[in-house]
Amino acid sequence: MNPLYRRLRQKAIELEKTRKPPRFYIQFRREIELSSEFLTKNSLLRECINHLRLEQEGMGHGFAHSKAVAIEAGALVMIDAERYSLPEGEIEEAVFAVHIAGLLHDIKRGSEDHAVQGSQEASKILDCFGIEERLKRAIVIAIRNHEAFKKTTPLNSSFEQLISDALYDADKFRWGPDNFTTTIWQMLEYGNIDPAEFLGNYQKGIDYIERVKETFRTPTGRVYGPEIIETGLKIGQVIYEELKSALM
Repeated sequence: MNPLYRRLRQKAIELEKTRKPPRFYIQFRREIELSSEFLTKNSLLRECINHLRLEQEGMGHGFAHSKAVAIEAGALVMIDAERYSLPEGEIEEAVFAVHIAGLLHDIKRGSEDHAVQGSQEASKILDCFGIEERLKRAIVIAIRNHEAFKKTTPLNSSFEQLISDALYDADKFRWGPDNFTTTIWQMLEYGNIDPAEFLGNYQKGIDYIERVKETFRTPTGRVYGPEIIETGLKIGQVIYEELKSALM
């Protein structure tokens, strides 16, 4: 890694450690823990992990990213199930489905229109797993709908809606501190991006994240998501100033 990027990443990590975690991670700690336990115990979910490609790691969207999305999407399903009128008997099934969607949502990250291609690839994988059609449709559509500012595929039930919305929001939570402590540095290294080019595109990236802040879909995401994004943006502003000082 470029020495400047290494230094800036370390600065971002140190800044995150000094800040109080966003309220979502405090208030819903138990749901996050339950979701994580479920994820690690299910053998089929472990099989999904085997389909994550090594090349995704360099793009900042590999195992750590997908696992975090899966766990927090599962927590969102637990938290918001009642608001989507999901029967109690379907909650565990919905958590299972959104876990799969989270693990596989970026499987085509390196491709153009990766959400569409990822949904198609996920459909093939799920056929091999023997997933029932109802769950498969919910998972595939959720993956198809997880990009911001893109036309979404219509959903047929509250079950599908909750899985799709929870996946989207958990993925967008990653635009908070994660983006500045991990993701961008892996992407810069993977793309061999020069610091001057990074600086030139920095404000455009910040503007995009500001727009994402207004797109959360679940009731919980709309309340707590903007704070997660804002926590990351505060770290990002410090990094921006240090990057400018180093290059100008």
